[in-house]
Amino acid sequence: MEKFNSNNLEKESFYPNSCVELLRNFEKKTPLSPGKKLNFSGVNGFDVYNISAPFQIGNKTYISGRVEEREALAHSQVKFFEENNGIWSPSKDTPTLSLEDGFVTKIGDKLVVGGVEVYPIHTKVDPKSTSYRTAFYCGQDLNSLEKFTTGPNKMKDIRLTALSNNKIGVFTRPQGGTNGGGKIGYIEIESLEDLNSENILSAEIIENQFAPGEWGGENELHLLPDGRIGVLGHIAYKDLEGDRHYYAMSFIYDTKTHTSSPVEIIATRKNFPEGDAKIPESTDIIFSGGLVRHENGTAILYAGLSDAEAGSIEIPDPFIGK
Repeated sequence: MEKFNSNNLEKESFYPNSCVELLRNFEKKTPLSPGKKLNFSGVNGFDVYNISAPFQIGNKTYISGRVEEREALAHSQVKFFEENNGIWSPSKDTPTLSLEDGFVTKIGDKLVVGGVEVYPIHTKVDPKSTSYRTAFYCGQDLNSLEKFTTGPNKMKDIRLTALSNNKIGVFTRPQGGTNGGGKIGYIEIESLEDLNSENILSAEIIENQFAPGEWGGENELHLLPDGRIGVLGHIAYKDLEGDRHYYAMSFIYDTKTHTSSPVEIIATRKNFPEGDAKIPESTDIIFSGGLVRHENGTAILYAGLSDAEAGSIEIPDPFIGK
């Protein structure tokens, strides 16, 4: 396969592949070994989904997970879990955050945790109306987390990564207008103190990633040895029956040329055992959480399944050889 060279792309306009075309390309590749579901306890029968990849603090390994009643909407919590004999249980003495779809990253010596925060916006028309935004917490460890900023109203999936130039790369996901269901933008900031709505809204959109009527977003970032950024995310569309289809995807972003390699699907819901779904329309959903990359060219993808469960699967490292 010819290597992607961002210098050849410059800012050339091209028509991005649709989800159906990307899925067709994915299915031509060597089939993945079946994924597996993660088992949880200590959550009183609530669902755990949209997990992070495992991360380590000191000598302990955790994952974050969205915990929610099957019938609930906008009443989620993010809890931190530890594994024992194949079962993930809530970790003692760690906080529970009123968020959806938690994520975790390190910026310098700081632990940054975030997720989608649903909050009331009382209006005369609807005093119970709500909106959402991305909230960010920071600390030395899980027990010292303090909320320090929020993103713009109605923007999910904002992600950060430390860069080799000592700046912070910020990927954004504006919706509405020309951005439709969601496009991906990028901006660099000097420090966490510069992470605010104004700067986030000034991010430059990465063009030509999603076909008209489709959308996507970033879920986890990996700084690569050559300074480019490996982006793990999701790509989605809604069919004529109203069912949503979400796939795990990846691309590599070049910060110097503001271009990305073509989006590729790397896993689908069919790669995991059948299971429950929150609603029938969410049956075909896989929501990327994180990657654990291995030196042998493989990686373990952690993901939410059908808005009701969580799983992991071994895949080829999507950031090698491109």
